[in-house]
Amino acid sequence: MWRLRTSRTKIPLRNQHFNKKSISTKTSTTTSTTEDEDPSDPTKKLCKLILSSPRCGLESALDASHIKVSPATAESVLTHLSNAGIQSYRFFEWASKQHAFPSHTVRAHHSVIDSLARVRQYALMWGVVDRMRDARLLTVETFCAIMRRYARAGRPDEAVYAFNVMGKYGVDPNEAAFNGLLSALCKAKHAWRAQEIFDSAKSRFAVDAKTYSILIEGWGRVPNLVKAREMFDEMVQSGCEPDIVTYGIMVDALCKAGRIGDALGVVRDMGSKNCRPTSFIYSVLVHAHGVEGRVEDAVDTFLEMERSGIVADVAVYNALIGAFCRASRFGNAFKVLEEMEKRGVDRGRRNEEAFKVFRRMIRRCEPDSDTYTMMIKMFCGKGELGMAMKVWKYMGLKRFAPSMHTFSVLIKGLCEAGEARRAAVLMEEMLEKGIQPHGTTFGRLRQLLLKEGREDVVEFLSEKMKTVIKDPLWD
Repeated sequence: MWRLRTSRTKIPLRNQHFNKKSISTKTSTTTSTTEDEDPSDPTKKLCKLILSSPRCGLESALDASHIKVSPATAESVLTHLSNAGIQSYRFFEWASKQHAFPSHTVRAHHSVIDSLARVRQYALMWGVVDRMRDARLLTVETFCAIMRRYARAGRPDEAVYAFNVMGKYGVDPNEAAFNGLLSALCKAKHAWRAQEIFDSAKSRFAVDAKTYSILIEGWGRVPNLVKAREMFDEMVQSGCEPDIVTYGIMVDALCKAGRIGDALGVVRDMGSKNCRPTSFIYSVLVHAHGVEGRVEDAVDTFLEMERSGIVADVAVYNALIGAFCRASRFGNAFKVLEEMEKRGVDRGRRNEEAFKVFRRMIRRCEPDSDTYTMMIKMFCGKGELGMAMKVWKYMGLKRFAPSMHTFSVLIKGLCEAGEARRAAVLMEEMLEKGIQPHGTTFGRLRQLLLKEGREDVVEFLSEKMKTVIKDPLWD
């Protein structure tokens, strides 16, 4: 049974006088409000409440809000707060106990399973799975989601276990589930394990082009181009004709390995088989040229694509903008962005000038969490903490719950700039959300705090981290 404490004995760091250089501006993403926020929107109100409430008072705050929650609203909240971990689970539990609340949707269950797995609360996660079984809501996608999270957490054995127990939960481990397991392992760079499973179990399933493509992509991620090519050849010999997805994967793997010439050879081979390259393949080639600093080749590839009658999409434009930004040709990046706007295409990228591109990008579409994290990492890497904090603040305004990686990137940047107080406050906020930091992240902050003689803060954070690990539902 999970034990809920009723009080906390230590004062949060954000309420302490840290030092003479203490910065009064709070770094939390959870307290700002947007000017255009619709007060009648229950999803926005609940997201704001959940993100801003202390863990000890969430249920009380939800009760006091008197917001009537429908299954659709609960699903929307849980989908939006996928990084909120234990807070998401608490809201899930609270909503299910409300008067006249029928039941959570399948998608809501999947969202809370994902949230719990992100913070490695697997016992609670399987408890949700048991409830889904009782309600006959389990699907193949439920287990695919679990397999993905286990694989990403470096637990391939548990991913395989999730596949193996599907039958006990009344779900048929079919070809989609088999491909889901292989995909989860390959995307987490466990290609050897995926290959072993494929070799031992392929006779039990109707293996198709998608299955082979998953393995080819997995070997490309490792990278092991020899094994990728072996799987490509086996695919052809087995009678599976490579499709546009397979070719795209091969081009991507070769480009990531710096073998652009070989990638162009694959593209020529596609032409001989009347298989026309897609915008994705062109985006990969443009990006690869940009990474190599071959901006003119990137532009030529883009123009070749247009001459072939293929319409540029967001990925191609982003690759071209990235190539210009890497070469510090921000004027060209702006011209590409303007061209995107003329054609009604979304998105942009990179430093003070790149932030302007970013701001124009967010007027065209809604960035995802990875985009925010990428921008924060880029600015921290360049020592532009002010710009990084602007992105962080904007992320909070849009009610995006930061992930462990987002917190870690910003904490690292603050530590490197000697901003111990702000880094410590962020670390506390991270732990408050039930997110366990990497040891390297905590170790970096610990060294900085000890250097400044703040053993008391190190002790405070160490105790809080122990509590999160041992008892994620502490109050």
